[in-house]
Order: sequence, then C-alpha cells, then structure tokens
Amino acid sequence: MAGVSYIGLLRSNAPYRRLFTANEISYIGDWFSMIALFLLAGEASNNSPLAIAGVLATRSFTFAPLEPLTGMLADRYPRKWLMVLGNVWSFAILVTALSLGALDSLTSVYLLGMAMVVGRAISSNAESAYVPNICTKEELLSANALSSGGWSAAMGIGAGIGGLTISQYGIETALWIDSVTFLAAIILIMTLPHGGPEKSGIFSSGPKAMVAEILSGWKYILSKPPIRRVVLAKAMWASGGGAQVFLLILIGREAGFGDVAAGIGILYMARGFGSGFGPIISRRFMTNDRLVPYLLGGVLIISGAFYMAVAVSEWTTIILVYVFISHAASGVNWVLSTTMLQKRSEDEWLGRVFGTDSLGITLTMGLSTVAAGLILENDFLTLRETIIITGALQILAGLLWVLLATPHEKKMLDDSI
Repeated sequence: MAGVSYIGLLRSNAPYRRLFTANEISYIGDWFSMIALFLLAGEASNNSPLAIAGVLATRSFTFAPLEPLTGMLADRYPRKWLMVLGNVWSFAILVTALSLGALDSLTSVYLLGMAMVVGRAISSNAESAYVPNICTKEELLSANALSSGGWSAAMGIGAGIGGLTISQYGIETALWIDSVTFLAAIILIMTLPHGGPEKSGIFSSGPKAMVAEILSGWKYILSKPPIRRVVLAKAMWASGGGAQVFLLILIGREAGFGDVAAGIGILYMARGFGSGFGPIISRRFMTNDRLVPYLLGGVLIISGAFYMAVAVSEWTTIILVYVFISHAASGVNWVLSTTMLQKRSEDEWLGRVFGTDSLGITLTMGLSTVAAGLILENDFLTLRETIIITGALQILAGLLWVLLATPHEKKMLDDSI
C-alpha cells in the first residue's frame, strides 16, 4: 500500500488541496460552535452532566438516521454540490438562530445543534465518496491521513481559540465567526471538479425506491467480507469514545486549566492534535501488510489504556499527554479504516458504504454519551470510575477485533489493503 508524501500530494493535486483548505476553515469554525453549545447547555441546566451530554447525544441521534439517506444521495447526485448544499444549510441555520436570539433555553440549544448537524450529514458522506474520485489509489492513504490531521488540527485550533474567544468576547461572537467560515468553505468547494458519481440517469424520488437503494447498499456490504469487517472499526472505538468526548468537558471543569471555557478548550486541543498526529506519523505501520490485520484492534487497546491512565492520575498537565496519545491511536483507527473502505468499495456504492460506516459510529457515540450522562447524573459511579469503564470497553473491543479474525479474514485483509 505505497503512498505519496503529504507535501507532494498538496503540491500536485490542486482539487484535493482546495477541498482540504475548505474543510480546515469550516472545521475550525465548528469547534467555536461546539464549545459555545457545551457552555450554553451548562448555563441553562445548572451544569447538569446529563444536559451537557445531551448536546452530543442529540447531535449523534440526529446524525445516525440521516447517514443511510445521505450516503444513498452521494451515490445518486453530484457529490460536489451536496458538499455545497451542506455548508449552505449550516450557514443559514446558524445565522437565523443568531438573528432571532434563539439561544435562551436548553431546548433551543439542542435544536440548534440538531439542525446544524443536518448540514454536516449532507456533506460528510459526499466528501468521503468524493475523495477517491480526485485522488489515485496511491494518494488515498496520504489524503485520508492529511484530512484526519487537518480535522484534528482544526479541532485543536478551533477549540483552543474558541474557548479563549468566548472567555474574552462572549458566545455570540464565536457563533458569528463560525457562520463566516461556512461562507468561505462554500466558495472554495464551488471551484472543485465534478468528482462523481460516474453513473447518470433519472432516479425515482419515491420513498420505496430510496429505501430499496439503502437496503441494496447493506446487502452489498454484507456480501463483501473485507468491507463488512472494516465498516465496524470506528463504531468499536465509539463504544467508549463517545462517552470520552463528553467526559473531557467534565474533566476540563475540574482540572484547573483556567476558567471553564479555557479548560475545555485546552483538553479538546490535546484531543485534536493527538488524533491528527497519530495517522501522520504512523503511515509506515499502516502500509505494513503483516500489521494491518491487527492494527485496527491494537490502536483500540492503546486508546482505552491511556484513558484509564487519565482516570488514575492527578489531573495536572500530564493528562494532556495521555489524552493526546489516546486520540493519536484513535486517529489511526479512523484513517486506516476509511482508506480500506475507499479502496475496497466500487464507486457506485461508496456513498452507502460510508453512510453505514457513519451510522455505526454516530449511533454508538450517542448511546455511549447518554449512558455516561445517566451514570453521572444519578451518581452510580464517580467521574474517574466512569472514565475507567470507557477505557475498558475500548480495550475489550480491540481484543475482540484481533482474536475473532479468522485466518481467511486475515488473508483477505492482507491481500486487499
């Protein structure tokens, strides 16, 4: 699985470079909004853990049922214009909410988060299916690692600067900044080439036809063992990872890294930089055919182990290192599974494959987040004990990934990466 250099890819592939830039701008703005929504939910609920978890859970449970639909759309309609549509939707929703001042209750915070995630659902599967149309197979691993690194750097920058911006200038300023980033992304995406899907024709818009296409996508996945196995990889991380993303907010409130907004921002910055750093430095391992069948499980074990280290440590700056390493491992899981799915799936099925992949991770993240919120809201476990449980789930998932692979599956993984 040879690849090109990261700098070489950005220099030689202009469409990918423009897409990467558009995403960086948009993702940085997203994290201004996420920190704002966490804080608004806390203010509206007297800092209820369940209410704060609800921001992530409502987004996940909105995302999940949309994924099969938007994946199917990415196999029907021009992926470039679906990406434009997703950003236009998010811009319109955010500007409308700000103009109407509709952020004064927990319900309105949830509704805004849910509405904005619709735009991301429209664009995300289209983008995952679009990348193989503008990159060669040799470029795909580097492209996905850069995209993951870019998303992660944007999280780190957006969460860090967003937290400081909110501390200095307030929540509404951060949300207005996010709205401008959507406009910049729209302009850049409109300059991209067509990029699939390649098939053309008139499609029925009836519900039965759409459901039939979604079901045919699931049948395709089930009939392809090399795809069927890998499509579960991100969801296995999310078994504990969904809760961990929420628990970082509570850790940030207690760890003393400044005020609440700054504390959350610093921890999310460590998460973001870690998940970008991991894939970028691990390309050598991701191209090793002997390691690939085990690597997705191994990085799950690492992810869980370092969150357990967070739980048993003093909450000083050392936990930033543990969070960084844990999410560096999760970034490898994300990039490797995405690249494997792109290489193993035919173009006409790519949208539905990634719709199913996203359905698994978003649904699992939502369930994991709600479970952690309920545990802490009802004092069933302490915060540290809850973190230990999430790490243990990831370690178990990683062990199952490695141990349950049959020799035939391992051979397919070796041969098809």
